[in-house]
Amino acid sequence: MKITIEEIEKASSAKILHLADGIDGKFEISTDTRTIKNGDIYLPLKGANFDGESFCDKSIELGAVGCFVTKDTYPKDAKVVFKVDNTLIAYLSIARFIRRKYSPKTIAITGSSGKTTTKEMVYSVVSEKFKTQKTFSNHNNEIGLCQTVMTMPEDTEVLIIEMGMRGLGEIELLSKYSEPDYAIITNVGSAHIGRLGSLDNIAKAKCEITTALNSNGALIANDSQRIRKFADYDGEKIYYSIKDVKVLEKSPSHSLFEYRGLQYELNVEGDYNIENSLAAIELGYKLGMNYEQIKTGLASYKPIEKRWESQKIKGFNIINDSYNANPESMKASVSTFLELYKDRAVVLGDMGELGENEVQFHQEVGEYLVQKIKNIKNVKFIVVGNLAAEIGKVLENNYVSVAFCKTNQDAALYILDNLDVGTTIFLKASRSMKFEEIINNLKGEN
Repeated sequence: MKITIEEIEKASSAKILHLADGIDGKFEISTDTRTIKNGDIYLPLKGANFDGESFCDKSIELGAVGCFVTKDTYPKDAKVVFKVDNTLIAYLSIARFIRRKYSPKTIAITGSSGKTTTKEMVYSVVSEKFKTQKTFSNHNNEIGLCQTVMTMPEDTEVLIIEMGMRGLGEIELLSKYSEPDYAIITNVGSAHIGRLGSLDNIAKAKCEITTALNSNGALIANDSQRIRKFADYDGEKIYYSIKDVKVLEKSPSHSLFEYRGLQYELNVEGDYNIENSLAAIELGYKLGMNYEQIKTGLASYKPIEKRWESQKIKGFNIINDSYNANPESMKASVSTFLELYKDRAVVLGDMGELGENEVQFHQEVGEYLVQKIKNIKNVKFIVVGNLAAEIGKVLENNYVSVAFCKTNQDAALYILDNLDVGTTIFLKASRSMKFEEIINNLKGEN
């Protein structure tokens, strides 16, 4: 997305320190000297351990026509120089300017779990009718917001913004600069409870998505008492729940269900995936889509990498769901796996960012699984890591067979030495556990 010098000045409230004669036209903004192109304007970002402003000279050497600074000094060969107090706020302000200028219907999505999956489902549905831009992967912070807006084509009709957070105030900021027309909250769970301290605080943080929500739009949210309590929004509120669904068929990589009297199909399993899809259905209707468009869009959804990613390795069927984990998502995904597969083994790893009660949260998962497998035979459990060992201890104390492994390599060796070929193996852990190492070890790549 290109923008003029006048627009940059207006959007970012910048002071132009220098403007060479003959500099005119439209320019792209780059925040990374490694990918900067001739004619770009360099906007340096700053963090706790880096200062992009120290690379302003380098950006000009690499072909940038100008740059942003927070001081009065700047590269002597720069053709245009903008001075701002805070480069991140300038970046956000320019993104908001572009969002206002082209005015796509903007959808904001957050939640303790399922937000990236829901974003992809929403995209699958909405793109059946509209030219749509979405957050890449899980780039769901302030920089990701700006990149998503600034890379959208000018004819974008719907803009989908995923919003993550690590503390109070972060989603409020994202809402302020994206000004969504519709907002989706997938759920409120214990992810990040170590940082926020309580489920109420997590709910408050998620409900910040309504800060700048269009009063003529709608909040589409999981039917949760906490969301109902903290969602401070005077516009339309639409609440959805798996309780409103009649599941007609369940099998690996397939779900058929009825919602509000109509049937829909997904090529993934799990009640939690069905529940995520309800947000996409509700949004589709709010955008004026018809049933066939929404149904076709849902059926075309494909899970992203490390989310129920299935592959065969040395005779084993591996299902990798190790993109992330918290107590709610671990319980839900393992339940679905146990329900749908036979000749099965479950590999569980540590769940991160659960705070001072992290041991208790892992033990609660163990207690849940004890109840879940009461009438299920021949389930093998493998736990990796000190916290996952707490799950294993609860299982073992209830006469469930558990293998305790310290490393991913140990887990891979246990699988090769002890499980029968043909076993379906489910991997679930937080991203920090790097469970792809188990897969690589099974393949013999490490």
